[in-house]
Amino acid sequence: MSESWIVGINPVEGALSNDAERVREVLVENGQRNPRVHELAERAKALKIPVHHRPREQLDRVAGEARHQGVVALYEAPPLAGENDLHDLLEKAGNDALLLVLDGVTDPHNLGACLRSAAAANVTAVIVPKDRAVGLTPVVRRASAGGADRVPLIAATNLARVMRTLKDAGVWITGLAGDTEQSIYDIDLKGPVALVLGSEGEGIRRLTRETCDFVAKIPMPGAMESLNVSVAAGVVLFETLRQRSVR
Repeated sequence: MSESWIVGINPVEGALSNDAERVREVLVENGQRNPRVHELAERAKALKIPVHHRPREQLDRVAGEARHQGVVALYEAPPLAGENDLHDLLEKAGNDALLLVLDGVTDPHNLGACLRSAAAANVTAVIVPKDRAVGLTPVVRRASAGGADRVPLIAATNLARVMRTLKDAGVWITGLAGDTEQSIYDIDLKGPVALVLGSEGEGIRRLTRETCDFVAKIPMPGAMESLNVSVAAGVVLFETLRQRSVR
């Protein structure tokens, strides 16, 4: 367990709504007039969480480069979920299991945005390699707009092994790459599926790609050759939901 500061209105709201027992205190900027900040302070008090009013300079120091919007919260982060948690998550999700695998996405803003999209799509879990992920940092939490508190994030010691475990459990795995002719819109994404995305520069690694059942691309008729990984994640996640809605 480690303590870190959650910065900004939406991240603090997410923590209070989904994991309030881990919020240790809330700091509010002196003279703050934003009604949402006042609402968060009152909610924290109702939950018996200490609320302190402090000078803006103190919140600036705590927030670092992030924009705090007049409120921060000290949060005791739980350890990331582990590979052993996958069985229960898959069993609970059943035929609607939907997993997002991020191979080499280390930018905290991108990871946070992916978690936000994953939460919106009701993803079962987001899986990242243990040695190539940034973890749930304050920047990730802020970029996720509360998504980090709604979707299990699993750090895999061996990503290929976890993918094989998914396959053994009946999950079909589709990786995204630009150098293939298969379109994501021609892949059957109904039933238990995992979607694999890599970093913008390198894409998914060779072994990761070889472990996928299918490799597909997002067709782009315009001049751009690639999308930001969080945008690509949103596209494929909601294509999956679209297919499932008409099954």
